Amino acid sequence: MLKQRVLTALIMAPVALWGLFGLSVDYYILFVSAIVLVASWEWSNLSGASRSGSLIYPLSMALVLLVLNDIRSERLDQAILYSAAAAWLAALWFVIQYPKKSIWKSTSARLLIGFVVLIPCWVGFVELRTSFWLGKEALLYILLLVWCADIGAYFAGRRFGKAKLAPKVSPGKSWAGVYGGLLATAILAVICAQYWGLNQKEMLTLLGITLLVTAVSVLGDLFESMVKRHQGMKDSSRLLPGHGGVMDRIDSLTAAVPVFVLSLKLAGLSL
Repeated sequence: MLKQRVLTALIMAPVALWGLFGLSVDYYILFVSAIVLVASWEWSNLSGASRSGSLIYPLSMALVLLVLNDIRSERLDQAILYSAAAAWLAALWFVIQYPKKSIWKSTSARLLIGFVVLIPCWVGFVELRTSFWLGKEALLYILLLVWCADIGAYFAGRRFGKAKLAPKVSPGKSWAGVYGGLLATAILAVICAQYWGLNQKEMLTLLGITLLVTAVSVLGDLFESMVKRHQGMKDSSRLLPGHGGVMDRIDSLTAAVPVFVLSLKLAGLSL
């Protein structure tokens, strides 16, 4: 398993970095769209869609992305990001009350939720490259944030992880892991604030946004874990040997990216 994970990462990492940072904006949008469409196919399976539904669902997602890309505007993007923030608040309630009965347990509801999860993520990724002066650096920052959160959570969880965060949803996650992730991303925020030459107020703003987004990224991970647990699935697919599926790799980002972009805009922090 370790060998599989390493080999897949050695192939996947350069492709991801090239797609995110080496392409022009138009091709970057196509690259991000492709990732979202693969994730939507996996989401249809997580939702319990039929075989035909697993084909129709990504096609429907592709149509929505085409229309959105054609009619994109600041007002529309903002509305989608606000809706995503509200939706993740609702997701927190779903995670807290699991496994009690709720409307998300129907196939049609989960398919609809897939649009709510993936469309704002797409908008957020596109916004990072097209609406910020330091677009590539802002994009790298959110990726580093999620990676640092994962690394901090792993080591703190292994060392101090006795109190479980959400044992019915993801037994391996602990409160110590959350605190470790928050500490790691706080350090990241301070380092990057110094690198960007931010003043004290801007640094504190970036720190606050970073801690918020770190917490939200945990929620994104828990939400997908909840859906997988309900379906009795360990991974969203087997597309990435040793790593599961695309959704397993971007679950934290689906929540983190739209909240990050919206927070930067509301705070007036121009990266």
